[in-house]
Amino acid sequence: MIILRKGDITTSNSDVIVNAANKRLQAGSGVCGAIFDAAGYDKLQDECNKLSPIKTGEAVITNGYNLIAKYIIHTAGPMYMGRPDEPKLLKDSYLNSLLLASKYNLKSISFPSISTGIYGYPIEDAAKIALNTAIEFEKDNPNSSIKEIIFYLYDEKTYQIFLDEYNKLK
Repeated sequence: MIILRKGDITTSNSDVIVNAANKRLQAGSGVCGAIFDAAGYDKLQDECNKLSPIKTGEAVITNGYNLIAKYIIHTAGPMYMGRPDEPKLLKDSYLNSLLLASKYNLKSISFPSISTGIYGYPIEDAAKIALNTAIEFEKDNPNSSIKEIIFYLYDEKTYQIFLDEYNKLK
């Protein structure tokens, strides 16, 4: 089941939330900074340092520390430059996060809109990739432990774009 919510991903009660991380897994700004702040910077950064660096599209998992979510999956989406490999790299960020959550037998996962903040990915294109990847994952993995794929969209504009795209795909 795919769910769209407007709000702060750090308040999600899903089993795992996804961090739109940088390849060095350092606390950043935007959703990444908010997750580090809410989880507890020192412990999370210590764990991330042991897993760093990661490649664009790769996903790794850490504890959730002070979050409601038990875990955080960190994935590095592509920085938008208009290169032909960027849609696949963004899809890989979503897909590898879903596969990792499934490997850990988690039932619910919450995503932000990966790469659409300071990485500059056009929201319309990113929403299409995110939602198509979630739909394909559900279709291709009927026995996955994941029962809820939630997109936490921080502002009204992003929420509306995802909602419009979701309604087109249904």
